[in-house]
Amino acid sequence: MSSEPSATYDPRTPALLGQTLVVIGGSAGIGLATAGHARAEGASVILTGRDPERLRTAATEVEALGTAAFDAGDPARLRRFFQELPGPIDHVMVTAGHPSYGRLLDMDSDQAREAISEHMVLALEVARHAAGTVRPGGTLLLLGGTGARRMRAGLGIAPAVTAALPAFIAGLALELAPVRVNLIAAGFVDTPLSARLLGDGLDARREELRTMLPIGRVVVPADVAALAVHIMTNTALTGATYDVDGGQQLVG
Repeated sequence: MSSEPSATYDPRTPALLGQTLVVIGGSAGIGLATAGHARAEGASVILTGRDPERLRTAATEVEALGTAAFDAGDPARLRRFFQELPGPIDHVMVTAGHPSYGRLLDMDSDQAREAISEHMVLALEVARHAAGTVRPGGTLLLLGGTGARRMRAGLGIAPAVTAALPAFIAGLALELAPVRVNLIAAGFVDTPLSARLLGDGLDARREELRTMLPIGRVVVPADVAALAVHIMTNTALTGATYDVDGGQQLVG
């Protein structure tokens, strides 16, 4: 049985005991790490992802309560997923999607719409469903980034989306209350997605960050997961953006 999230803290009791977390995009990287951290704190987890095989492996790793393999960008399929949940849930985290880069003037209308849809439209669709399925005091937690805050050519529409997300989150927090809405803005995180985006340049980027970052190491999914679970358990947090980038913004 799930229970309403509580503002009290008992160090002897797992912080998410009896609660249920849904991770949209939970088969790898930050989503999977958050599911694992939440499980360690007593939560039941439900994972979604596009790749059925990778999703099965992830589900075994975190002993997931359930899984659903589908493209979160499909509104009809996303709606059906929420309709088919066995009961109310306590938290939803959205990590699906990836950044789209390139020159603005080289983007056609469809590419621009897709770049915006990857984050804000998907988040809005999830928020509509969260309104009827997440218990009061629970969390809708979205994932953004810090890398596009410094303007430079070739970032495409990413800086505009990055700038808009905090205001978007604040508005959702007011409309979804008493469900809480927050945003985690991550810098470079050493994930399978980063490996795919950087290819042969991954090792060089890792070494550059180890040398440059004030923390002296690369940010990993577990760092973001720890913040995510804290936001879920601290019921005073809503409408805010939380950066986790190892100081990357401070040093470029």
